[in-house]
Amino acid sequence: GMTILLMLLMAFELIGRTAHEWIGAGMFVLFIVHHILNRKWTENLFHGRYTPYRILQTVSAGLVFLAMIGLMVSAVLISREVFKFLPISGGRSLGRTLHMLCAYLGFFLFSFHLGLHWNMILGMARKLRGKPSKLRVCSIRAAGFLIAAYGVYALIHRKILTYLFLQTPFVFFDFDEPIIFFFGDYIAIMGLMIWTGHYLSKSLTHRIKSRCDRSNHI
Repeated sequence: GMTILLMLLMAFELIGRTAHEWIGAGMFVLFIVHHILNRKWTENLFHGRYTPYRILQTVSAGLVFLAMIGLMVSAVLISREVFKFLPISGGRSLGRTLHMLCAYLGFFLFSFHLGLHWNMILGMARKLRGKPSKLRVCSIRAAGFLIAAYGVYALIHRKILTYLFLQTPFVFFDFDEPIIFFFGDYIAIMGLMIWTGHYLSKSLTHRIKSRCDRSNHI
């Protein structure tokens, strides 16, 4: 649900300010629910050994949390619908800059964080569909690589990094462009970050497993 809402939120001007604000409020509610459902992970933060993979996962989760807090604070400052009842004056300029920074930073971090847990999603798919054939596995991996490769192109074509590094104060939307093209490019960029997170996590867990195997052999 958070993934779907995130994609809608990235299309700010295309869905309208009112819809954007209410979807954003819904996103924050789901974010709180997500942390409640995963409270055991938070409770165990200071327990157990920190492997390279666990460090990466924890840092990723912490940065996502900070981005979401930044989004919520800035959303309150610039809101014209959901939080207009609050007696807040001023801070709109800072709020807009902070909101754009946290929005794009959060988009990248959320997608990367999702990639770190992609094995869990694949495991759920295997339970539903059974063990895939070698041909299906190769096809899925090839599709993932192609999506990631197109994501690099979309990242450059959409000039996303200029928003991420605040090189431009406003996000450009082409209102003549079919919305499916917009979502297609952003899904590909999300796919790029998921692909990166997934294979980075596989590399780290494989390295840990290899060390354990060598220790057991010794």
